Amino acid sequence: MQGKLSEIDIRSILQLIELGQRTGELFVEAYGSPRALTDRSLKASVDRSWFVFFINGQIIYAGDSDDNLSRLRDYLHRYKVEDALKPTSQPSIATINAPEYGHLWALIETHVLTPIQGRSIIQSMVYETLFDLLSLHNGSFMFEVSPALSPQLTTLEVGPLVVKIMKQIQEWKQLHPHIQSPEQAPTIADASQLRQTLPESTFHTLERWVDGKTSIRQIAHYLNRDILTVAKAIYPYLQQGSVQLLPLAPKPTASEQDLLPLRQEKVPRIVCIDDGASIRKTVEYILSDHGYEATAIGNPLKALSLVFQLKPDLILCDIAMPELDGYEICAMLRRSTIFRQTPIVMLTGKDGFIDRVKARMVGATDYLTKPFGAGELLMLVEKYVGMGNPDRPKPEALLAEALEDELELDLTESASASF
Repeated sequence: MQGKLSEIDIRSILQLIELGQRTGELFVEAYGSPRALTDRSLKASVDRSWFVFFINGQIIYAGDSDDNLSRLRDYLHRYKVEDALKPTSQPSIATINAPEYGHLWALIETHVLTPIQGRSIIQSMVYETLFDLLSLHNGSFMFEVSPALSPQLTTLEVGPLVVKIMKQIQEWKQLHPHIQSPEQAPTIADASQLRQTLPESTFHTLERWVDGKTSIRQIAHYLNRDILTVAKAIYPYLQQGSVQLLPLAPKPTASEQDLLPLRQEKVPRIVCIDDGASIRKTVEYILSDHGYEATAIGNPLKALSLVFQLKPDLILCDIAMPELDGYEICAMLRRSTIFRQTPIVMLTGKDGFIDRVKARMVGATDYLTKPFGAGELLMLVEKYVGMGNPDRPKPEALLAEALEDELELDLTESASASF
């Protein structure tokens, strides 16, 4: 089942999955995310996407498809255990499209959270995700039948959730134009006026959260409240002008924050798997010229054994290849704990929604459409592994000598010489 949200709305999609008692994954991609539309300056935001996991028509878990643990960290704040989250650790369960879910389970297994607390967080995550999805009007979707996300902590019926959230969305619309997005951060504009209208204790409570840095969404996470309740609480003060809303700049993910110092200490290593010689040479030349350690492999079957030896920081993988396509390679790599969190970017000559969905389904981090320029490639690489090091040491001679003939490597030096 797949299509566009202009043809069928999210509510109807969810009802069809529930009525059919389907088990699998719903992937939704938005065109112009409402989450980021806080003012005119943010309307050019990138698209956003979500996964919703089902078993027999009931929801197991739902979240943003980005590999971002900041939401989980916010929810853990309510139990004062956010420091226990270790983004660089590997969850014990395979969750290619739901790393947040895997880390939550790890906290339950290590008794940082109780099952009751875990269920409460999952319910809040599902509710929040459906609030975003049911507000969408533009985008595409695909539902794929697949084994259920396992293990399950809880299941939620679609019908009652949708009825409740649709009612709240209607109430949310009444808060416009004072409140446009849950990503807006309230800040005190007139403290003296606010003190006159509030008891001192209430003022100090409001002052704690209304700091211009914490969004409505984050406040809801911290206080274990839904977004509408928080928005309605600050609405009167927005009307009187004592509180204002600011757009909140996107924060780096927890994994990005933890890995950044690591990336700066070493030369980022990148492997490109593509059966096209021109693409391999181009990628190597561009990345080598900008200070990365780049290795390109033309044989997809042999590439699998090589990446385990190289342990790259980023993998670029063509989709359309003989013998073994990019989807299969990505899926195989994701089954290994070594590559569960390694960024894998799919290279494709097709700029279609279905290709992006398939890439997401097998655990790809991102995609890059061919043909691409040096600027596009470097922007994507810097996003995931940071800047290169032009003064990097030469690639290991031993590795080059041992693998060049056997695995048909196009080493950086030969690539540079060919241009």
